[in-house]
Amino acid sequence: MGTLPAMADDVSSPDTSLTWIFGSSRSGSTWLSRMLGELAGVTVVDDPHLGHHLGVWRPIPLAWATASEVPPLRTLPEIKAEREGYFFNERYRDAWQPALRTLIAERFAAQAAEDEPGPDGRRHVVVKEPGSQAAGLLLDLFPDSNLLFLVRDGRDVIDSWLDAYSEGSWAIEEGAYPVAERGRVPLVEWLATVWVTRMRIVRECFERHDRGRRLLLRYEEMRRDPARVLREIRDTTGLADPDALLEEVAERHAFERTARGERGRGKEIRQARPGGWRRGLDEEEARAASRIMDPTLAELGYETAAAREPVSA
Repeated sequence: MGTLPAMADDVSSPDTSLTWIFGSSRSGSTWLSRMLGELAGVTVVDDPHLGHHLGVWRPIPLAWATASEVPPLRTLPEIKAEREGYFFNERYRDAWQPALRTLIAERFAAQAAEDEPGPDGRRHVVVKEPGSQAAGLLLDLFPDSNLLFLVRDGRDVIDSWLDAYSEGSWAIEEGAYPVAERGRVPLVEWLATVWVTRMRIVRECFERHDRGRRLLLRYEEMRRDPARVLREIRDTTGLADPDALLEEVAERHAFERTARGERGRGKEIRQARPGGWRRGLDEEEARAASRIMDPTLAELGYETAAAREPVSA
């Protein structure tokens, strides 16, 4: 099996580039990665779940159904970093970090070697990582990689996940479960807390990252003009595809072109309409989401429940 030795040492080499899609699941990242996967020399690593291994949540989701109030959410490395026996202890970072980098790089390189390089001889590895709580560690390992920060209204994210946690949905085979009616609000609170935490972590990473290697993307803007978003990504990551091809790819992957039997309730491709949460969440669920998400929504430029309330005289 071939490898890309340059990736293990320098992902910004002339022969290889590495790009991360960070943010939140159910934000259009699958749609985006499928479009990018059609471009010359691009290998998409779809959901390696590095973040779910390297950024295990504490406490577990059950706490949202049993705690008297919404608990703070952290990851295992945050809690255990100074514990001597913890594998990723800070004291031994010099021992594990280079080995972890090599492990990840070689894994991606093995997959990329199965695809043809682009006409310019370059390979572009695009990693769609839903476990974005580990973005800081992954960017520490690969500081010369590109960062695509994909943002979507978190209430639409929750609405999409609630549909996924329903009988017969696409996600059941991937570890989800049909949530009982009494469990919907605690699930909303858990999902909202996860979304807020991921947005905070990735925003902090984005602000620190090289300006020439980062790009903030909004799902809502991508929905309006996907070809323009693809052009921005091309110009940021060093892809060489012409505008005409980007237009063609965007058109081919338009939501409206998806067969009706492959989209809708219970499907991985559900709906593409921003603001759908207003119909999908009931009043109690919407209030629970707002309590947790409103400050972050406002920071990201989304209208919040508080902004819609009239100001008393």
